[in-house]
Amino acid sequence: QFSFQENGWGASLAERLVRKCDVVNRGLSGYNTRWAKLILPRLIPKSTSAESIVAVTIFFGANDSALKDLNPKQHVPLEEYAANLQSMIQYLKSVGITEDRIILITPPPLQESAWEKECLAKGNQLNRRNATTGEYAQACVQVARDCGTDILDLWTLMQKNQDFSAYLSDGLHLSTKGNSFLAAQLWSCLEKKLSALPSLLPYWRDVDHTNPEASLL
Repeated sequence: QFSFQENGWGASLAERLVRKCDVVNRGLSGYNTRWAKLILPRLIPKSTSAESIVAVTIFFGANDSALKDLNPKQHVPLEEYAANLQSMIQYLKSVGITEDRIILITPPPLQESAWEKECLAKGNQLNRRNATTGEYAQACVQVARDCGTDILDLWTLMQKNQDFSAYLSDGLHLSTKGNSFLAAQLWSCLEKKLSALPSLLPYWRDVDHTNPEASLL
């Protein structure tokens, strides 16, 4: 949901793709795969013109991986999480969106000390663990392999030989730097899918002002 806020990764992609295609945000703050699986047919109905969709990202796991005892509302068991991802992929394929146009994104890592401060400020205990989030990230990678979709393993990439805390604003959600990192990594996946897209309508200097219909219709 926050991907279209200022400096958000969705907004960055939309700016990069202006006059190429529309970037549509259907993220919902706090949702998990159990809920997303149920509403996906409402977000992308069977009447969708699948040929007009060049890519779909599925980005879940940070909420599913919440600890069951401390956050039962958002928690989804690991095996169900994987099954839900598979179910969403199968639904997209059923409406004509092939696996080569689907990109799974793992949850980012969790910076426990920063997130614990957020939890304690609300009178709660630390309700997530980075190691647990990592298990969900691994499951997401495996689903992508099994289903033949692209995968962006954010959990691994953000921790590769570096302190990842700067990528997170509060230990859980992406910071400006984290949004930029995700946008750059995702563009690497998308570029080959989108490189052939033509620009929509001619550049203004190329319009014949004496006969605009000839250029625009």
